[in-house]
Amino acid sequence: MTNDKLLHIIMPVKDSIETAEQAIRAIVASGHSLCVYDDYSTEETARRLDALHNELGIEVVHIREVLDHPSPNYRWVLIQAQRQAIEKKQDLIIVESDVIVKPDTIDRLVESQKTVSLKENRPIGMVAAVTVNKEGEINFPYEYAQKIRQDGVCKKRFSFCCTLLTNAFLKTYDFEQLDPTKSWYDVHISHMSVKLGFDNILQISNPVLHKPHSSRPWKQLKYTNPLLYYWRKLTQHRDKI
Repeated sequence: MTNDKLLHIIMPVKDSIETAEQAIRAIVASGHSLCVYDDYSTEETARRLDALHNELGIEVVHIREVLDHPSPNYRWVLIQAQRQAIEKKQDLIIVESDVIVKPDTIDRLVESQKTVSLKENRPIGMVAAVTVNKEGEINFPYEYAQKIRQDGVCKKRFSFCCTLLTNAFLKTYDFEQLDPTKSWYDVHISHMSVKLGFDNILQISNPVLHKPHSSRPWKQLKYTNPLLYYWRKLTQHRDKI
């Protein structure tokens, strides 16, 4: 079991509490502590998160209590998490609320970056678990990895679905520099990791179940009605990456 003092594990949550609770319980069941950021969810979701805090001991930050800014607040969450991880000399692990980890998922993320760093003397920026559907097939956002057969360095875009950001990388790129007009930053940050000389490792052998966009159902339009999705994306200024 990985020493939790070396890790800061976070999960942003925006409603879809049934899926989020599964995701939260899976992390706790794997023996790790967790900080949940409630990004302006409904009162019902907030109550259930507080109940999980009482039952499981997870930390819950209700963003509406500390920040007067509409959801999504991913930039603010990333800045807070980076500061805490650097201060405590921890690696940061982000698990999104529509991802269900396995009992050994997090330990394998940690072990992978340690192994590569020590044996191959290469700086590692990020390590990501590949995402799969219920049938075990690689799905969004890693469709491009369907032809990859083994774990290894990958220079294509990474997601924060289930991803470790090393303390070394966190100390190199200040998330305060992230564009406040954007909504999501996983693609940008994974590219910055490579640009700054780090290797990003995609773990094909460490799959996690991904239920895409459970917290923002309108994004399912990307698959069912792409024209409507991109019309809303452009006219309503949504989903800015």
